Amino acid sequence: MMHRITKEIAGKAIILETGRIAKQAAGAVFAQCEGSVVIATVCTSDESVEGLDYVPLTVDYNEKYYAAGKIPGGFLKREARPKDKEILVSRLIDRPMRPLFEKSFGREIQVVPTTVSTDQVNPPDILAIVAASAAVHISNVPFNGPAAGVRVCQVEGEMIVNPTYEQIEKSTLEIVVAGTKDGITMVEGGAKEVDEQTMLQALEIGKKVVVELCELQDELRSLAGKEKLPLTESKIILENAQAIRDEAYPLLEVACFTEGKFGRHDAVHKVKADIADKYAEQLADADQKKLFDALFEDMQYTILRNSILDKGKRVDGRGTEDIRPITCEVGVLPRVHGSALFTRGETQALAVTTLGTVLDEQVLDDIEGDKREHFMLHYNFPPYSVGEVGRLGTGRREIGHGNLAHRALEAMVPSKQDFPYTIRVVSEIMESNGSSSMASVCGGTLSMLYAGVPMKKPVAGIAMGLITESNKPDTRYAVLSDILGDEDHLGDMDFKVCGTADGITGFQMDIKIAGVSLEIMTKALEQAKRGRLHILSIMNATLSKPSETISEDAPKILTMKIDTDKIGALIGPGGKNIKALSEQYNVKINTDNDGTVTIYAKNTKEAGETRDAITGIVANPEVGKIYNGKVMRIMEFGAFVEILPGKEGLVHISKLSREHVLQVTDVLKEGQEVPVKLMEVDKMGRLNLSYIDAIDPDGAPPPGEGYGSREGGYGGRGGGDRDRGGRSGGYGSRGGRDGRSGDRPRRY
Repeated sequence: MMHRITKEIAGKAIILETGRIAKQAAGAVFAQCEGSVVIATVCTSDESVEGLDYVPLTVDYNEKYYAAGKIPGGFLKREARPKDKEILVSRLIDRPMRPLFEKSFGREIQVVPTTVSTDQVNPPDILAIVAASAAVHISNVPFNGPAAGVRVCQVEGEMIVNPTYEQIEKSTLEIVVAGTKDGITMVEGGAKEVDEQTMLQALEIGKKVVVELCELQDELRSLAGKEKLPLTESKIILENAQAIRDEAYPLLEVACFTEGKFGRHDAVHKVKADIADKYAEQLADADQKKLFDALFEDMQYTILRNSILDKGKRVDGRGTEDIRPITCEVGVLPRVHGSALFTRGETQALAVTTLGTVLDEQVLDDIEGDKREHFMLHYNFPPYSVGEVGRLGTGRREIGHGNLAHRALEAMVPSKQDFPYTIRVVSEIMESNGSSSMASVCGGTLSMLYAGVPMKKPVAGIAMGLITESNKPDTRYAVLSDILGDEDHLGDMDFKVCGTADGITGFQMDIKIAGVSLEIMTKALEQAKRGRLHILSIMNATLSKPSETISEDAPKILTMKIDTDKIGALIGPGGKNIKALSEQYNVKINTDNDGTVTIYAKNTKEAGETRDAITGIVANPEVGKIYNGKVMRIMEFGAFVEILPGKEGLVHISKLSREHVLQVTDVLKEGQEVPVKLMEVDKMGRLNLSYIDAIDPDGAPPPGEGYGSREGGYGGRGGGDRDRGGRSGGYGSRGGRDGRSGDRPRRY
């Protein structure tokens, strides 16, 4: 049976429907907001696995090109592997939903939200979060939901819920808030230096809409909900559990506070190995070994949290607001355009900046429409960064962390008009023990400044954590600055804040408990600001302004403006002129419709020469001006000289020398560069030139050596008499020394 409910939320009708499409899935929801439609399904495996210590959840968000009336570009005309955007949306859906599944369910779960229609006005990603949660909520999969998401933007000082693409483009703050009826569990977004109070205001607005969307899903479940499958409760218990705990706990209390990541690891491992040896016979059973491992993790969890809440002491001995030692180095790689090594405790990022041309821009082809990005940030997390063996590659984690760092820095990257380079930052994580994405933000800032990128302001990032008593947000709590990997794993919140000295530019939060109060959020933001300012002060002591010059190995870029009606002349028929210039000067040239011409060259000389050549092409020849021309062709009656690219004029034989010239080749040769003066532009637009050595500075023929005009004019004064210098239409010859003139009329 089909069920359909509609509710207006934030001024837009949200439709949830089930029972008409994908009926064989465990749960399927057709969700619509105006012209955007997402179909979300959920399925599970038949068999459950007892004792899993994780939720085997996969979210595969995908977009169909037909949703926007498009055919995929490229050779393959079908959707292929997931694009970065689809992976990022999959993470947006996964993160608020994953904590709501029970590990004891023990079955693989696959959620597939598919965008099948988009009006290219309303982003479908928020609709996909709601649809995915609703599909699970009405299914037979145990789920402590529902969950929902909402986008909040600040546009011209006004907070807008679920804005359009156009409003997002104009916004100074854009965040996605997700959670349950009990509170916020995930936030991700960026801003243009907003303050902490503005961020809190947006979170409060988002929280209210999340509750409305959850209530809408509850209504659908009341109509079409299936009975939930049973959990696979483990009946196996760890033998000698209390004896193991009593013996191991005091030893772990010492081991967990050993200095250094690997020192702590080795100390904890030794305690565990010693106890395991004592109970080797019991632990030969795989199930007992699994429960033994879980007990040790539970003890570490308790020790870490109690120490922080009771003593204010963290595993590495720091207080709650202390930040690990930071060192910054720039210019660590000799041939790259910009590099920086940012080290904070046992986390280290090598950030490298490369400057390219407009041809290096990232072209994005998706259902939102084709776009180009002139700033890219790529994040790599090799296994050696944590002392492990593994495969190299780019996974969902790398894409997600890179996107966070990209978002944090993007607001402070100069526009193409101010800095016409394509900028690529690569963050290579050399070591990791807590928030390598924030190290990427700091290292990325320093590497760009060293490369000469005129950033508006330096950006730094810090990762915050939260420890609560009994996992309840309304009890004792501690907010931690600059968290370690263990504090991230065993804590209740991972909260990353990036920004300048004046405001927030990037924001991401994942909460593992039911929700956090406004009081906790306020304290966390204030503490994060103090930490961010501390990190910025250390970065600024190393490098606070962009280098005055860019690397000699970087492309040299010049921009110039030409009249729009001259663009065709510059490009030439079939691109002939612009291709010839590119080959001649070994450059790349890009023209925009507004008349902006950008020249990309290997060095300043080539860029300048190209600019001069373009100026020549679009310039109008000026009578009386001296040009440095190139002899293109030699005829019997004179030489054709190119004075500007694509513009040639004639130097008649009579205008080659003060002496009598029998042949043009006696004075000029093809390919020779010669100074010439533009004497006249005739009625037909032809250019009449004089070789500069044949005339005085004013352009007058020397005494006694006259020459005929183009229209068969009179020869110059020669020996006191004047002869007509040739027939009409022909060039008169230069008068001889004996006073003869016009005795050799020539035509062309």
